[in-house]
Amino acid sequence: MPTPERTSTAEIVAAGREILESAGPAGLTMQAVAARVGVRPPSLYKRVRDKDALHTAIAVASIDALTARLDAAGDDLTALATAYRAFAQEHPEGFRFLFTVDVPREALERSAAPLIRASSALVGDDDALDAARLFTAWATGFLQMELSGAFRLGGDVDRAFEYGLRMLLTGLAD
Repeated sequence: MPTPERTSTAEIVAAGREILESAGPAGLTMQAVAARVGVRPPSLYKRVRDKDALHTAIAVASIDALTARLDAAGDDLTALATAYRAFAQEHPEGFRFLFTVDVPREALERSAAPLIRASSALVGDDDALDAARLFTAWATGFLQMELSGAFRLGGDVDRAFEYGLRMLLTGLAD
């Protein structure tokens, strides 16, 4: 009789995402994930090839969670920016992780689709990808600085985000 399955890939990835948020990338080990799902570390290898594969699976799950938020926000760039920022604030380590792991192209394409659609509505199909890249670069840079506590000169960071977004959208609309 075969040994019963004690965990699933989905449980492993969910545990990895939780560990990433609570312990950061350094705490995201195969041992920590195994302990969280209640198996011995060698048992993880039945589901996940190695640590790199675990990291990729966690990054893809994070991108999919972000994509679901972006899809729910619709085709309004302000709503998309708000959803993007909320995701980063709620999952700061997962958000940072997206930029350190080699995420498969198809996952990136899924997450970019809502932004490209919204950009297309604003600037047209010919410039949609460039506009989406500009938007993403600005928002990601702002959020990386916000998450790291780099805005230390005072002032209202929420207001600064809204100001930057308004200026960016005004520039794109021109």
